[in-house]
Amino acid sequence: MPKIKYFFQQSWLLIISSFCFGLLIAITNAAWSPRIVQNKIDKLNRLMGGLLPKAHNFQLQTELEIESAKGKKVKSTIYKALSDAGECVGLAFNTSGPGFADRIELVVAVDDNFQNFAGYAVLASNETPGFGDQIKLPYYRNQFIAAPAAKLELVKTGNAEKIDPEIVAITGATVSSEAVLEIINNSITQIKDQMLKKGLISNDK
Repeated sequence: MPKIKYFFQQSWLLIISSFCFGLLIAITNAAWSPRIVQNKIDKLNRLMGGLLPKAHNFQLQTELEIESAKGKKVKSTIYKALSDAGECVGLAFNTSGPGFADRIELVVAVDDNFQNFAGYAVLASNETPGFGDQIKLPYYRNQFIAAPAAKLELVKTGNAEKIDPEIVAITGATVSSEAVLEIINNSITQIKDQMLKKGLISNDK
């Protein structure tokens, strides 16, 4: 008992301070959480618009649950891109997976027939500056534009300007390059299969 009493006498200020700081963090997080969520939604809309410039607005089509390469369940929201005339000009969805430093969150877009990629954009990433974060640059991202919306292959050397299933890795950032490809390959097949089963796209698409 004397030891416990001595402990509280010596550490009461630390205990109270820790409680106050914890409470302050919780209050701050609660206050800023709606703003953070809204900022992410705004960024998602902006990125989808960049990938599908013919789109006038994006309509939520469905929400799917897919399995990551490591067996973890990941939710993906599918958006239909609509033109001024209300015609579908493409589809976009969010997906994620492990990168070199942390999780990578992507926005992926395909054409209205779900036959070719319209490209991808990075929604969130903490990859190494100057190396892994090059997944955000046109050199790597442009290789996905018009590539078949099917399984892609990462190669160390090749023609990065050629439109085909081969994606040339970023020099010095092979792990991040592989991570992006794995996320997209893993997502595209499952999403396409589930949308076919739901009748949201047809077999000839």
